[in-house]
Amino acid sequence: MANFHNLLLLHLSLLLLLLPLICSSSSIHDLLISRGLPAGLFPKDGVKSYDLDEDGHLQVYLEKPCVAKFETRVFFESVVRVNLTYGGLTRMEGLSQEELFLWLPVKDIIVYDPSSGLILFDIGLAYKQMSLSLFEDPPVCNPQGQVKENIGEEGFQVQR
Repeated sequence: MANFHNLLLLHLSLLLLLLPLICSSSSIHDLLISRGLPAGLFPKDGVKSYDLDEDGHLQVYLEKPCVAKFETRVFFESVVRVNLTYGGLTRMEGLSQEELFLWLPVKDIIVYDPSSGLILFDIGLAYKQMSLSLFEDPPVCNPQGQVKENIGEEGFQVQR
């Protein structure tokens, strides 16, 4: 009987040791959805990995800095640090948003009420509400300084 308990204890210990590895194998997009946030807050390409500690400190590692487009252009540094809570990314570092030719740091991204269909971006000088639908799908992230946009039905692309 003692051997059975020792074996059971060993299996449980191994499971506890492997649990963080199993949990971290999900994508950043799955993690966001599980916390009441839309999947499209981080790029679909270029995210190498992420670390989340028990206090909610999240670090997202990108292959390289890049620019994506939501309603306006956003710049992701190679590491984005943030506090993750249910419905919110707060005290963010490593993400900037272009507003009137200025790049402003994004401080918080919050979904107060998912039924409202709105998401709030705190860019320091102002709060900007946008439609949650803009963030359903992860954006393409291009090398720094480039954003491709489709123009018209012909599918021409313009690089900026």
